[in-house]
Amino acid sequence: MLSSELSTAIDLAREAGDVILEFYRNGFEAEEKIGADNFVEPVTIADKTASRIIVDGLESRFPGDGILSEEEPDTHHRLSRSRVWMIDPLDGTAGFIKRDGDFAVQIGLVENGWPILGVVHLPNENVTYFAAKGGGAFVTTGDESPRRLEVSGESDLTRINMAASRNHYSPRMKRVVDTFRVAREIRRGSVGLKIGLIARREADLYIHLSPHTKQWDTCAPQIILEEAGGHLTDIFGGSITYNTPDVRNHNGILASNHTVHEESVEKLGILLSEFGRHKRL
Repeated sequence: MLSSELSTAIDLAREAGDVILEFYRNGFEAEEKIGADNFVEPVTIADKTASRIIVDGLESRFPGDGILSEEEPDTHHRLSRSRVWMIDPLDGTAGFIKRDGDFAVQIGLVENGWPILGVVHLPNENVTYFAAKGGGAFVTTGDESPRRLEVSGESDLTRINMAASRNHYSPRMKRVVDTFRVAREIRRGSVGLKIGLIARREADLYIHLSPHTKQWDTCAPQIILEEAGGHLTDIFGGSITYNTPDVRNHNGILASNHTVHEESVEKLGILLSEFGRHKRL
């Protein structure tokens, strides 16, 4: 089931990743764009070229599906389709521009609003995470055979590793880390990269307070994490529904190994009340 979709997504992610690496090594110019939330965001020719590779490939292979890509106009035609591909051709553009190595190609597929397939490819590390609903989650490095992923069972918050944003760190996030009293904090770029750390047991929790991530940031990572036994919700513990007219994740992201999820929602809820942050319906 979904074997054709998965193999196509993996091939396109790697093809796009190879082109991204060419720009990364040979040079590019950073520009600015107005994102879906009307905030200014960086963009490069690598983002745009990777998007065209992936969109063209998916349209050719699966013409009946809808497509939403960060770098393409959203015509909302996707809203009439039951299956929709959600693409972030270069997740972590800030890290790409800084040349810190933290960026990813993300391709997810949703059906009736829920993720059913995901691929996250890290070009600089030649690492690919992938999953299809009911089939488990896997990671492969280079030409190695895929290895099945399973999250940790750590339940003590003071013994966990928490992934946090390298490029969007805030005083409120520092307060969260201090309150949770985690054993270690890991600051990296790219949503997909950080959620991948949970899937491969290098981290146990990831909290992103900002309301500025989009559905293409979380779609592919979510199904990979869930198939590895983890859990992803908004910061209030609510589900994220995909293929909606507004693609913003207004209520942030909370991803975990599942074991610490409920306690994390409770502890975070106290802080959110203190911050004056309320769930957007």
